[in-house]
Amino acid sequence: MDFIAPNRSVLRSILSGAVIISALGYFVDIYDLVLFSIIRVPSLKSLGLTGAALLDTGIYLLNLQMAGMLLGGIAWGMLGDKKGRLSVLFGSIILYSLANIANGFVQTVEQYAIFRFIAGIGLAGELGAGITLVSELLSKEYRGYGTALITSIGVAGAMLAWFIAQAFGWQTCFWIGGALGIVLLILRIGVLESGMYKKIAATTARRGSFLSLFSNRKRFAKYARCILIGLPTWYLVGILMTLAPEFSKAMGVTGEITGGESIFWFYLGLTFGNMASGVLSQAMKSRKKVLLLFMLATCALVAAYLLQRGTTPQIFYSICAILGIANGYWALFVTIAAEQFGTNLRATVAITVPNFVRGALVPIALAFQWLKDVLAKNYAPGDALIYSAAIVGAVTLVIAIVSLSGLGETFGKDLDYVEM
Repeated sequence: MDFIAPNRSVLRSILSGAVIISALGYFVDIYDLVLFSIIRVPSLKSLGLTGAALLDTGIYLLNLQMAGMLLGGIAWGMLGDKKGRLSVLFGSIILYSLANIANGFVQTVEQYAIFRFIAGIGLAGELGAGITLVSELLSKEYRGYGTALITSIGVAGAMLAWFIAQAFGWQTCFWIGGALGIVLLILRIGVLESGMYKKIAATTARRGSFLSLFSNRKRFAKYARCILIGLPTWYLVGILMTLAPEFSKAMGVTGEITGGESIFWFYLGLTFGNMASGVLSQAMKSRKKVLLLFMLATCALVAAYLLQRGTTPQIFYSICAILGIANGYWALFVTIAAEQFGTNLRATVAITVPNFVRGALVPIALAFQWLKDVLAKNYAPGDALIYSAAIVGAVTLVIAIVSLSGLGETFGKDLDYVEM
């Protein structure tokens, strides 16, 4: 294994303003993205909901947020290729900061739904635009370090969301998220645009054509595989972590489990996992091998999570953390997507792909709910909950592994080209 260690000058480029600001942007993005999962129960209780409505309404609002991200991903992706990567980094943060602030004032579920949808649109642009910008600014030998740094710092935003939720009411949590976004907006002034993008912007090359991803069979297959390899990530967050209180009761965990603390420990593991997968991909000179390794580890840890019976909260949260480490390939997943396509479509792909994955939580959650209801006719409610999660998880992991096998290796690939 020939490890590519960065020297001092390379470290300075990896720790450049664009990388740090992109990382902080993803930090704020993740803070807001998981905040609802953390404060789902107290916020809905304050609006008068109880019992089963806490679960059903929670999934409904989460689905609306993800649907907003799906639509926002397409819009921001096309804008990133047509008007530049920085246009997305500025526009998206303005939108979700304002939506966050508005969320702190809602009085009804309907108002909550509207602003979660708008926030979802705004949240859609951050990660893909940052990964695209950094991938084009750093050398092909070292860009894996930069993208790993973005996601490692970024996912720590979930831990901040959990700490804030312990100290403040749910309304204040939303207001703090909006304030963080406005501060970041000011810090972004002065960040430079990608040189690759500026070069192609001066030509007549067609940029940001979302439909062109579907007009060529080979290109569409590659695009679809980029999406499908990410399915397990939001199955874990949206189902296993968000609904951890319900799963822990079904498993007979000997203490109270909260969704917020489950997400905290999962994202703590994810922070280390993202950095580890990025460094390993540099050491092994392969994105695919490392991604497969982490997917297989995720399979084992999902089984460990669902097979718990009568464990303590400490063991439950430990499994959440280790599962986060195993699932720490979000950086690799988005980097692979960005590296698969030319400069005139790169932002469109890198922004839409993670948001289609996030949006895929809608059918995943619906399938989970449907299976749970079907299985409940023959099994106890707790068993039906666990069995439905196991089936949905197995399907998403198999799809991801099969899709990965059809993608080409992108480590060290020259990105300065146009998609014809």
